[in-house]
Amino acid sequence: MRLVLAEDHALLRDGLIRLLEAHGHEIAAAVEHADHLAPALADPSVEAAVLDVRLPPTHTDEGLRAAVAARTERPGFPVMVLSQYVERIYARELLASGEGGIGYLLKDRVGDVGEFVDALDRVAGGGTVLDPQVVSAVMERQAPVERLTGREREVLGLMAEGRSNAAIASALVVTKKAVGKHVNNILTKLDLPVAPDDNRRVLAVLAWLGV
Repeated sequence: MRLVLAEDHALLRDGLIRLLEAHGHEIAAAVEHADHLAPALADPSVEAAVLDVRLPPTHTDEGLRAAVAARTERPGFPVMVLSQYVERIYARELLASGEGGIGYLLKDRVGDVGEFVDALDRVAGGGTVLDPQVVSAVMERQAPVERLTGREREVLGLMAEGRSNAAIASALVVTKKAVGKHVNNILTKLDLPVAPDDNRRVLAVLAWLGV
C-alpha cells in the first residue's frame, strides 16, 4: 500500500517509515510541514495516509484539516490520524468527514507495533478505529445513548475501537451470537437508517460521539 506520512518530529518520522516499510508498505512521501502535505495527498497513486494532527507552521490542526480535505476530494480515502493527546473534537471532525476508512490513535499506540499495524490495516479496509483513551474520554460525558444498557455501551465502545463482532465476543467473553444481538439492539435504539452493516456501525459511533 502506498502511503503519505506527515510527522514533524524527525526521529518519529524515521521510525514510522522503517516500521511501515518493514510491514510491506511503500512511502510515497514523508513530509514534515503542512505546506508539503496537500501536494503529496493529491497524488492519485497514494492509497492511504498517516498524519500527525499538529504540523508546522502553527502546530494546531493542520494535519486534521488536510485529512478532511483529502476525504472531501476522495470520499472514503483511508486516513490514520496520530495525536499526542486525547482531543475528542478532532475525532468528531474526522469522523464527520465521511463513512469508514478513519483512524484516530494516540502516538503512544505506535509503540505497540502489532496493534498499530492492525489498526492501520483495518482503516485501509474501510474500518473505523478510535484509540481506547478517546473512547474512555467520550464515555465520561453525556452522550445520546441513554437508551442503551451497560452491556450495549461496552459493545459500542469496542465498536468505536474498530473491533469486529468476533473480537468483541472474545474481549467480553460472550458468544458472537450474543454480540450480534447487542449490535442490532444498539442500531435499533439509536434509530439508525437501513444501510450496509459497516456504514451503520460508523453511524452508531457518530451518534455516540454526538456528531
